[in-house]
Amino acid sequence: MNTVLAIAGVVIKELYRRKDFYVLFVLTAVITLLMGSVSFFNDAEIVRYVKEIALLLIWISALVIAIGTTARQIPAEREHRTIFPLLAKPVTRAQVILGKFAGCWLACGLTLIVFYLFFGVVSGSREHHWPLLNYCQSLWLQWVMLGVVVAFVLLGSVVFAAPSSNATISFIVVLGILLLGRYLNQVALQQPEPLRSIVYGIYFLIPHLEWYDVRDLIIYDQHLVGWLDCALATLYASVYMALLLFAAWLVFRRKALNQ
Repeated sequence: MNTVLAIAGVVIKELYRRKDFYVLFVLTAVITLLMGSVSFFNDAEIVRYVKEIALLLIWISALVIAIGTTARQIPAEREHRTIFPLLAKPVTRAQVILGKFAGCWLACGLTLIVFYLFFGVVSGSREHHWPLLNYCQSLWLQWVMLGVVVAFVLLGSVVFAAPSSNATISFIVVLGILLLGRYLNQVALQQPEPLRSIVYGIYFLIPHLEWYDVRDLIIYDQHLVGWLDCALATLYASVYMALLLFAAWLVFRRKALNQ
């Protein structure tokens, strides 16, 4: 575990040395503050639109950071030839995979904390109340969802040599799941066999990341998600993380490092 945590620490340091997080945070803050300063016909409900825009920007920024940071991990080690001394310490390939995953996932968690603190301050200053449990629950579910994304992109970073290819494919797949995944079972009903079975198989095979999107509960001040449901959703995501990381380790173990 010391080796895994050491590798994770390097990944976290890399995040705050790069400009990605700072640019996305400043952009989110500027857009949110500009929208918050606008008043349309003295409508008190304008805060809901501000919250919706802020949460959408947080989701987009978190996905960009998660995919961008993870996609360059293994390819950067190969390009800079640092993978050879790293494995010569000795460090096993499983420790490299776990360390990279832990570092990227923890980095996503730290960025989410900063984003949600900002969101809480802006939202609370307009509504004059802070539903902290709602924020914590939304943050947790989003972080768990990002764990699946990080594991998926890490698998891609082992398969693809170019981080740009991995990032592009990962963005398409993740956005496809978030936007269309929930409708695949309905699409399957309208298809003839064997296409119906294929679409149904895809529906049950993909991780349903859209389940973790609880922004509406915050925007419309609805009740909390049941804690048992949160636990089951966490377990569901953990299974996918484990499967994706295991697949990444299998590919990485059999892959020549100079490829």
